[in-house]
Amino acid sequence: MIGRFSKSGSGSADVATKPAGQKERPSRAPGRAANEIQNAAPPEGADFSSRYTQLKVRLHQKLLDVINLSALEKMGAEDIRREVGATIADLLKTDLQTPLNLEQQNRIVSEVLDELTGLGPIEPLVKDGSISDILVNTHGTVYVERNGRLELTEVRFKDDRHLMRIIDKIVSSVGRRVDESTPMMDARLKDGSRVNVIVPPLAVDGPILSIRKFATIRPSIEALIEIGSMTPEVADLLQAVVQAKLNVLISGGTGSGKTTLLNAVSRFIPDTDRIITIEDAAELQLQQPHVVRLETRPPNLEGKGEIAQRDLVRNSLRMRPDRIVVGECRGSEAFDMLQAMNTGHDGSMTTIHANSCRDALSRLEQMIAMAGFDIPLRSMRAQIASALDVVIQLERMSDGRRYLTSLHELTGMEGDIITMQEIFQFKRTGVDEKGNVLGEFRATGLRPKFMSELESKGIEVSTEIFSPDRALG
Repeated sequence: MIGRFSKSGSGSADVATKPAGQKERPSRAPGRAANEIQNAAPPEGADFSSRYTQLKVRLHQKLLDVINLSALEKMGAEDIRREVGATIADLLKTDLQTPLNLEQQNRIVSEVLDELTGLGPIEPLVKDGSISDILVNTHGTVYVERNGRLELTEVRFKDDRHLMRIIDKIVSSVGRRVDESTPMMDARLKDGSRVNVIVPPLAVDGPILSIRKFATIRPSIEALIEIGSMTPEVADLLQAVVQAKLNVLISGGTGSGKTTLLNAVSRFIPDTDRIITIEDAAELQLQQPHVVRLETRPPNLEGKGEIAQRDLVRNSLRMRPDRIVVGECRGSEAFDMLQAMNTGHDGSMTTIHANSCRDALSRLEQMIAMAGFDIPLRSMRAQIASALDVVIQLERMSDGRRYLTSLHELTGMEGDIITMQEIFQFKRTGVDEKGNVLGEFRATGLRPKFMSELESKGIEVSTEIFSPDRALG
């Protein structure tokens, strides 16, 4: 354990309307574009990659100007591929005047066709693994978050009607609808990405679409150490905390990496444990063999049939769990989660939106109050202090990087106040000329009280990591 993470058939007229003055494209053999697409091979060369992505965006925008989208929806898949494929080939040769070899042209034709049957202009962004969020602020403005920073893209929709067509495609796939009577909606893409939609009259300037992409790569503690989110010493302690079945609350703001850390530390749960996960939108990627995944259900079109997180937490107690993992506590389910932690379901974990470890406890108090129970404040705080062992605070810095900024241990009660002690902290010292945040991880010098519990369970952690005289990492 010690040093575990230490360093060592329709006609084209039905599909496209040619701009004035543009020559008619020559007739071509039916199916030629489709055959070329099927025989496509991926282009090579790193230099082509960024140019290729930009070209797809430009090509898609050109298509929006010449394609009759309403007519397109009435055509069969093969007709779409043939006719649109021919139009794309013409655009590459005329308007865009882009020199591509046959393999490159076939690949871009194939992928743009996929986009037309997918999520339209934002399909390349959905497939881009470096993007974590896609933010459509009306049809003419699309931002993305890449490496923790927002970027304005060249992507746009033709108009609000086009954007609403894509939104309807998303929400209808999960049996829902969005309109003036139901102007807000949550949904999910096939890959698990979370989607939020808000349309007029609530969205003043036009439909708004927000997508939090589902991470396809399972995060690991080693990866978090490598990018500087924590140190090997902190990771060693987190491993010991999880293996000792201490109850953990992960706190942080939006996009601070709470789910990423929860995924990473869950790897330390033994394969012999029965784990039940409860989420609004399934994002956790636990790899243990005995995992039961539960997900909430929104109300149907009549406003009935909703299954909330609290219902699932209460039901999970009847499912013989060894550990309960709630993706995020947002409301009254916090009361049942704490009840579970206090009644033998040790080693449970959840996340919460808060700006500090102390604020996280205040948020829990508010959520317990939402359950509708008239509980005295001291009793409520005593329950929190008894249930939780460790609170971890995460923060996304101004440079886009995410850090574990504090690790607190709950030590009990003094009067009506929950007592805590900070074990590790990230001390920010400044910013370099490139805008990167400078700082270091340090121990506060306090030895956690739960160390005796770790020792009683045979889990070894070097006490040297708690020395305040040495920088960690």
